[in-house]
Amino acid sequence: MARICEITGIGPRKGSIIWRSGKKKKLGGIGTHITAITKRRFLPNLQRVKVVVNGEVRYMRVSTRALKRGLVTKAPKRTWKKDSAAK
Repeated sequence: MARICEITGIGPRKGSIIWRSGKKKKLGGIGTHITAITKRRFLPNLQRVKVVVNGEVRYMRVSTRALKRGLVTKAPKRTWKKDSAAK
């Protein structure tokens, strides 16, 4: 399953980790040096949420940024109980 928000379309971003060695000059060393740069991914914070879309309730994978902005209307909580005679 793709890690993409269904509302905003935000997906994974590229980045890098910079490995440094040595002691900082202000701490009494001779300075830090970069020894390696490796690639990494920044993944969006996706949540599986019940959402009302076109009058029907369904699950969507939505980023927390979209939830905070109010781009999504969450489905109301279910208040009725299942009928035991239906089994």
